Amino acid sequence: MPTITYTPVVHKGAKRILVIFKKDENLIKKLRAKTDAKWSKTHAAWHIADTEANRIKCKLPLADIPKTHNVENIIIPPITEKIVSNIVLKAFIDNEKRERIAILFEKNNQIREIVKNIANIKWSSSNKCWHVPCQEKNYETVCNALKKVATIDTKVLSAYLQNRKKETQKQNGSTAKKDLLHGISAHNIALLTKTIEHLQLKAYSSSTIRTYKNEIAAYLQIIKNKNADTLNTEDVRRYIHYCINEEKLAENTIHSRLNALKFFYEQVLGQEKFFVTIPRPKKHLQLPKVLGEQELRKLFAAPTNLKHKAILFVAYSAGLRVSEVINLRLQDIDRERQQLFIYCSKGKKDRYVMLSPMVLDVLEQYYKLSLVKPTNYLFEGYEKGEPYNIRSAQKIFADAKLKAGIIKSVTFHSLRHSFATHLLEKGVDVIFIKELLGHFDIKTTERYLHVRRDVLINIASPLDGLYDK
Repeated sequence: MPTITYTPVVHKGAKRILVIFKKDENLIKKLRAKTDAKWSKTHAAWHIADTEANRIKCKLPLADIPKTHNVENIIIPPITEKIVSNIVLKAFIDNEKRERIAILFEKNNQIREIVKNIANIKWSSSNKCWHVPCQEKNYETVCNALKKVATIDTKVLSAYLQNRKKETQKQNGSTAKKDLLHGISAHNIALLTKTIEHLQLKAYSSSTIRTYKNEIAAYLQIIKNKNADTLNTEDVRRYIHYCINEEKLAENTIHSRLNALKFFYEQVLGQEKFFVTIPRPKKHLQLPKVLGEQELRKLFAAPTNLKHKAILFVAYSAGLRVSEVINLRLQDIDRERQQLFIYCSKGKKDRYVMLSPMVLDVLEQYYKLSLVKPTNYLFEGYEKGEPYNIRSAQKIFADAKLKAGIIKSVTFHSLRHSFATHLLEKGVDVIFIKELLGHFDIKTTERYLHVRRDVLINIASPLDGLYDK
């Protein structure tokens, strides 16, 4: 007797039951005589109305769970059984020169129904495959949709992404080097190279090296063929005046350029006290932007992806920078002492922060339900063993903010600001908050004193007094 598979689906907006079997003319005649059976080119199968009566006849439960039946005997596979053995993810470039992730699998109607309902999915006639934009968010969506029904092979996709990363770094490095050195004399290029070597010998962070290199290069491009080591304090003073009045650079940028030039002249060229007489512009005191508790609840409720939710929870619960969140390693989680170890953060500073019991529960669920278990970093991206992308983490925050209907001009870093402000409002001493945030200077932490709501709400406006009576 033929084996028949019954699968509930939505076909052209209507609920139907696919009746899948090897071609049998007698069975087709019986099906058409006793039901409203129709042939679907899309599914390459016959289908009947998904009614309670048909489900009972097909010996299907009223819940939407596929079962396989023999005409004489009922065969019910376990719900956890994989439908197919393997799905391969690989990258390709479409006709519009966009990177896509192709989802490749052997012909299977059940898998196809799942794939068709994935967000941003499209069918490629030329490549004969379903595909989504090549983005971390879409990759996770595909894996979450298919992980219960198939084994997902990501080796081909990972190899492509690693090669792409190397090529991008190579191209960006080549272009940046060409633009950076444009218009700089050979003598001054040698001085710039010496500066970079000096920064590396003093073990400055890659971020600081990049900033100083760019700021000094901008200066060397302006002075053109003049040898930088022959200029004096007055020459640099005129250059800073030019940056303020002609280039209209912001105060923070001017400070950054002065720091770079100070290092260049005093540390590299050995000209002591070179900047004593050069004044610095007064910085604009920017108050941190903070989210309220109700806004945070909405923000955390917005992501449906558990990994995305965990990233936001961790950032706020411990007041972490985005770079600190994505660089958390599995070994940095101390369950027994309920601490997170932040390794070599800004200023090459290690520190311990609290690990909320609620966050620990979220992280354990995230790890348990992850299709691809992290092996090194707590939050890993496309490439196994590599940290999640900073821009992807920031995009998670932006999407959650939009979905939560928050109109404040806030960023991922606002979670850190909110953490510090809320601790102050709960009476935690500013000294302890300084240590938790990893600040070098107490003045940096004291900015949060200006936004304490508990102080503001206890001070009445004089306007209210005018109308007391």
